[in-house]
Amino acid sequence: MYNSHRGMVPASNSRLTELLDQVRTEFETQAARTAEYEHKINQQMQEMDLVRQTVFQLESSHTQMKLKYEEEIAILRRELEARGGSGNISQHGNQNPGLSQPQPPAIGLGPSNLFGTIMAGQGGQGGPGLAPPQVDPQQQQPQSHPIPPPIVSLPQQVQQGPPPPPQQGPQHYNQPPFPGPVKGHQQGYPQPPPPSTSPGTMKPKKAQQPNGTPVQHSHQPYQEPNRGSPHVARPSPAPSGNDLANLDPERVPANQKKEGSDWFVLYNPRVPRTLEVDLVHTLEHNSVVCCVRFSADGRHVATGCNRSAQIFDVKTGQKVQHLQDDSVDREGDLYIRSVCFSPDGRYLATGAEDKLIRVWDIASRTIKHTFVGHEQDIYSLDFARDGKHIASGSGDRTVRVWNIETAQNVLTLSIEDGVTTVAISPEGRYVAAGSLDKSVRVWDASTGYLVERLEGADGHKDSVYSVAFAPNGKDLVSGSLDKTIKMWELSAARGLMSGAGASRGKCVKTFEGHKDFVLSVALTPDGNWVLSGSKDRGVQFWDPHTANAQLMLQGHKNSVISVAPSPMGRLFATGSGDMRARIWSYEPYRGDP
Repeated sequence: MYNSHRGMVPASNSRLTELLDQVRTEFETQAARTAEYEHKINQQMQEMDLVRQTVFQLESSHTQMKLKYEEEIAILRRELEARGGSGNISQHGNQNPGLSQPQPPAIGLGPSNLFGTIMAGQGGQGGPGLAPPQVDPQQQQPQSHPIPPPIVSLPQQVQQGPPPPPQQGPQHYNQPPFPGPVKGHQQGYPQPPPPSTSPGTMKPKKAQQPNGTPVQHSHQPYQEPNRGSPHVARPSPAPSGNDLANLDPERVPANQKKEGSDWFVLYNPRVPRTLEVDLVHTLEHNSVVCCVRFSADGRHVATGCNRSAQIFDVKTGQKVQHLQDDSVDREGDLYIRSVCFSPDGRYLATGAEDKLIRVWDIASRTIKHTFVGHEQDIYSLDFARDGKHIASGSGDRTVRVWNIETAQNVLTLSIEDGVTTVAISPEGRYVAAGSLDKSVRVWDASTGYLVERLEGADGHKDSVYSVAFAPNGKDLVSGSLDKTIKMWELSAARGLMSGAGASRGKCVKTFEGHKDFVLSVALTPDGNWVLSGSKDRGVQFWDPHTANAQLMLQGHKNSVISVAPSPMGRLFATGSGDMRARIWSYEPYRGDP
């Protein structure tokens, strides 16, 4: 028995070997399956990359087709107008105030000079700022034009150098030119001019004028628009409490208005008066003031005008610096469209019609950097609070981010239409831009991913000309040629992004009351007020919680192109086509003395 017992031992070893073989086989099977799954995952990732590339190719093809179609449409329109077709009527506007406004030309791509159309003249004359040449209207021929800019009126006789003071132009509305007194106006100061139709691809030719030269006309008192016109997309009627532009200053009670020598404020009679506005300084210029901006410490304000940027002491109103690039050809005009201080106040960035961004060392009045890359006029700049980056927006349909330390373009964001305005969020995480295509886009500044696209049924109905982040970094306001301001809640900034792709932020407020294009918007540093400047020559303060207008300030004789609050509070600045910048104060209202 002992020997037979010994003979069973090998059988036990054989069983163990068999189990080990089974484990090995199972392991090899699972390893093979894992490799198969990894292969499938890699295949799917490659397919996703292929789909992404295909989408990008389709988008590129679509953009090229769009450009081609718009060029063909422009050619057809010119041919039609050359033959005396109806297209000629739509470009020249309403010559009779009793008739409805003409259909505005379609907005699209084209050459540079956003400001060229809006800075020209009369509402209703073929679009905003399209100054009628002094020739027979039947002989006018349209030309393609892309981005319409801040709307002002300057003398169309000007061909070089700073425009002269406003002169009387054609009186299509049979009303006296400014500054003659008009019944119903205080101090002989007229109310806003007739509202304009949206600028677009086509515009009448101007009388021999350099590209980008603002043109000026006489100033027309405001006329009520024909609300029955089927051609112009209009926002819903302004709430009666915000319709301040239709108030007759002479009939407003004394406790609901404030008058200066050449300005006045009307307070909304339907809401409690909580602010007091007063003029602090008037800063005279020799040309249109395209932009205003305070330094971070609130001690200085910079302005951009023809060929130069200027810096003023806020306390005294005295000019302390004049920055001009003398190496530039002196022929023609070169308007500075945007200015922006670095956070430490050492540098001033300027963007101009010559497609260049110049970063000036203020103390030495020398150019520290010149950023080259944009292919059309630069319309907007914003410095990040870290002082290391600048965002720029251009008519070439791109937003670019530049590194100040390396002088390099570190990010380029392309869209389908011209970029009119850019802003960097307070914490520097996001870059926002407004465009001619009526939408506002928000990107992640570090990755370049599009995280928000603000548009749709609740969005703007016309080109967006100004955007500004709220101090909390989670809300954004936008101003548009549809005459409205909108406040948006940003999903990305609130960590509410879901799924892939850009979300559509929520429009939480629409501010209606301006009678013409909204050209500039901003928020006070405490977030308690939204400011807006318009082609109707007015500045309005809005309560962001109720969308009610607190007041309307009429302090310029032309379009208010730019508004900027002081980062320190209590002050704001305005820039206008009347060749003036002004510094104003706003204080809590403490009742009549």
